[in-house]
Amino acid sequence: MVTMTRRGFISAMGKGAAGAAILGSVGLTAVRAAKISAGGSAGGSKRPNVLFIAVDDLRPELGCYGHEDIISPNIDRLAGAGIRFDRAYCQQAICAASRCSLLSGCRPDTTKIYDLKHPLRQTMPDIVSLPQFFKKNGYTTISLGKIYHHREDDLVGWSEKPGRESGDWKGRGYLARESIATVAAGQAKRGAANKGRGPAFEGPDVPDSAYADGVISDSAIARLRKFAKTGEQFFLGVGFYKPHLPFNAPKKYWDMYPTEKIHLPANNKPPKGATPFSLTNWGELRAYTNIPKAGPCSDDLARQLIRGYRACVSYTDAMIGRVIDELDRLKLRDNTVIVLWGDHGWKLGEYGCWSKHTNLELDTHAPLIFAAPGVKPGRSTTALCEFVDIYPTLADMCGLEAPKKCEGVSLTPVMDQPDRRWKSAAFSQYPRGKVMGYSMRTDRWRYTRWVDRKTGDIRAEELYDHRADPGENRNVIAETDQAVLKKLQAQADAGWKAARPEA
Repeated sequence: MVTMTRRGFISAMGKGAAGAAILGSVGLTAVRAAKISAGGSAGGSKRPNVLFIAVDDLRPELGCYGHEDIISPNIDRLAGAGIRFDRAYCQQAICAASRCSLLSGCRPDTTKIYDLKHPLRQTMPDIVSLPQFFKKNGYTTISLGKIYHHREDDLVGWSEKPGRESGDWKGRGYLARESIATVAAGQAKRGAANKGRGPAFEGPDVPDSAYADGVISDSAIARLRKFAKTGEQFFLGVGFYKPHLPFNAPKKYWDMYPTEKIHLPANNKPPKGATPFSLTNWGELRAYTNIPKAGPCSDDLARQLIRGYRACVSYTDAMIGRVIDELDRLKLRDNTVIVLWGDHGWKLGEYGCWSKHTNLELDTHAPLIFAAPGVKPGRSTTALCEFVDIYPTLADMCGLEAPKKCEGVSLTPVMDQPDRRWKSAAFSQYPRGKVMGYSMRTDRWRYTRWVDRKTGDIRAEELYDHRADPGENRNVIAETDQAVLKKLQAQADAGWKAARPEA
């Protein structure tokens, strides 16, 4: 086995392709050994940079995850250069809560953020956030696009105030004349209550830079060029809006997905035995002007929504490719850790529902990819992991000690050995008024209990057997062997601390 000293690791990180080749042979054990001070090691070597790519509402429905109908060559290429986590779970399937959990390293019951209204610093004013942690350790930290849900939250974490692209924070940016007319008519009728919403999708023949994600990719490229000149260590957060609603993307991406090739999901009914808390009325989508205010979408409308979602995935994939290509062109890749994540999943007509906001697999399961020197390329793992693990993992990969308040664990041991024993469960949650749904995903099961937030009484339970029913179409809580159920209930009682991997 090849071994490497702390100084040797940091030196190798600064030697381009040769360093990457060395690190490929030693794995990330060397990374974990390389705990260095804020000033870097002797001889002028320094820690790796971080390119932190967030994609809003991205399901793990990508070519690299085995979905051949999805055109995502750039994300696929990134996965081929690193490791793909096939079972990564957010801690709550809504933008603000998921992002605050990831960026603080803490779970929603610690952050106390369960909705879109509360920024991180309001509930955790003294937290050392992920960007703040890197800033404290000598990095220039820059936020482009949507990293936090609240753009100006955590200003102390960034070296500069986050910028604002065209359109509002959701990147709606309607361009088609008919869309703009619809928005204007709605605002005239309903005033500010319309909040700028028009149709749920559009596909005008415009260049990539006409929409916000194209502007974000341009900004990221400009930043990388600046970093290449100054030699600064950087933590560059690049947050892409799409495929968040509305599904607006240039026509050429819509053309990749002919309507006649769009198939509706087969499981378009609620799970058998679903509880009153399991699903939603998908109000997020119904807020758009061409969506029925009640009842299901027609098949034709559903096909256009799926087509629009996929067009947005391919559009954002192309913008991600531009940024990574520039990283390569500037010869920064060999000293940069890249992580790509989607903040949660999204339903596309499954169960007769749309959007996120549940504890089901489709909403809690999201893509996670790491690529960096020392990460052997083209690997994947089925180890259960959580988004609270991203903070300590990035710290570890950069030779830093994560704050003790982090409630996740570094994933670098899994990068070294993808098939090793790891967490026994991943945990998510979602509130429904007076009850909180706590969901536990094990290797085989998803167990969810709905708990009265005042009394602690269990109001309902769900159990899905992923061995027999990976689509979670049947709640088998009433028909499962009681010994199995009691074991799962005890495991849920023990919680996330008991599910951590052995040291």
